[in-house]
Amino acid sequence: MKKVFGYILSALRAIGKFLWKIITHPKGRVGVILVGIVVLAAVFAPYLTPYQLDDYDIAGGLAKPSAEHLLGTDKNGIDILTQILYGARISLIIGVTTGLCVTLLGATLGIVSAYFGKVSAAVILNIINVLLVIPTTPLMMIMSNLSSSYVMMIAIFTLIGWCGTARMVRAQVLSIMNMNYIRAAELSGGSKTYIMFRHIMPSVSHLLIMNCALSCAGFMIAEAGLSFIGLGDPSVMSWGKILVAAQESAFTSGLWAWVLAPGVAIFITVFGFMQIGYALEEIMNPRMKRKKDVKRQGIAPEAAAEAVFAEMTDISEDEALALKQEYVTGGRSHECARN
Repeated sequence: MKKVFGYILSALRAIGKFLWKIITHPKGRVGVILVGIVVLAAVFAPYLTPYQLDDYDIAGGLAKPSAEHLLGTDKNGIDILTQILYGARISLIIGVTTGLCVTLLGATLGIVSAYFGKVSAAVILNIINVLLVIPTTPLMMIMSNLSSSYVMMIAIFTLIGWCGTARMVRAQVLSIMNMNYIRAAELSGGSKTYIMFRHIMPSVSHLLIMNCALSCAGFMIAEAGLSFIGLGDPSVMSWGKILVAAQESAFTSGLWAWVLAPGVAIFITVFGFMQIGYALEEIMNPRMKRKKDVKRQGIAPEAAAEAVFAEMTDISEDEALALKQEYVTGGRSHECARN
C-alpha cells in the first residue's frame, strides 16, 4: 500500500512540475489563462446566467443587447450569452475528446507500423494512403446523415484524423528503434509490446502531447465548420450551431453580437490551445529552447556553438574538434555563397 501511495505521490509531483513549466512559459501562461477561462465558463454556466436554453420568449425575440440580455436574444427569445456559455461544453468535449482519441490511435498505429514488422507496416501504410485520398467533406456528409450526434462527429474526426499523427510517430520511431537502450531492452528479453509502451512511447511523448494540444484546436474549428453547414447535432447547443442560427436573422436585425460572440469564443479557445501547443514544443524540444535563448540573449552563433561542443561528453575530444572544424568551414562556405 505504501508503494502504491508513493507511486501516486511521485506521479502527482511530476505532473505538478510539468504544469508549472507550462504556466511559467510565456506562451503557455497565455494559453492556460485563455483555455482556463473558457473551461470555467462552461463548468459554471448555470451560475453565470439566470436563463436556460429552453427559456423561449417569442415576443422578446431579436432583442438588442441590454442590461437584461447582455448579447441580446435570438429569434426565439433565448438569451445569446446563455447559448455561448452552454455551447462551450459541447465544443470543448468534441475538441478535447477527439484530440485525445486521434493522438492515442495515431501513436499506437504509428509505433506498430514502425516496430512490429513489414506486414503490419504495409497494412497500416496502405490504410493511411487510402484515407488520405478520400475527400473528407463528402465522407463527413455521408456519415453525418447516418447519425448526426456529436458522438458520431467524434468518430468521424478520429477516423480521418489519425493518419498524420501515425506518420509523424512512425518517422520518429524509425529514428530511435536502433538506439542502444532499445537494443538492450530487446537483448534483456523484453517483449515488443513491453518495449513499445515502456521505452518507445515515452520517447515520442513530447510529440504526442504537443500534437494533442494542437489537434484540440483544429477539431474545434472543424466542429464549428460542420455545424455551420448543417451537419452538426441539432439536439445540443454548440458554437457552430449558434453561427448557423445567426446567419438567418442576425445581419438583417443588426444583431452583430450574435455573430461576433461565438466567433470570438472560438478564436480565444483555439488560440489558447495553440499557445499551449507551442509552449509544449519549446519546453520539450531542447533545440528550440537553445535557439530561442541565443536569439533573446543576443549570443553570437559562434559562442553558442562553443557551448554545444563543450557539452559533447559522449564522444572523444578529437571527434568534437573535427565536428567544430566542420561547423566553422561550413559556416564560412555558406557566407561566401551568400555574398
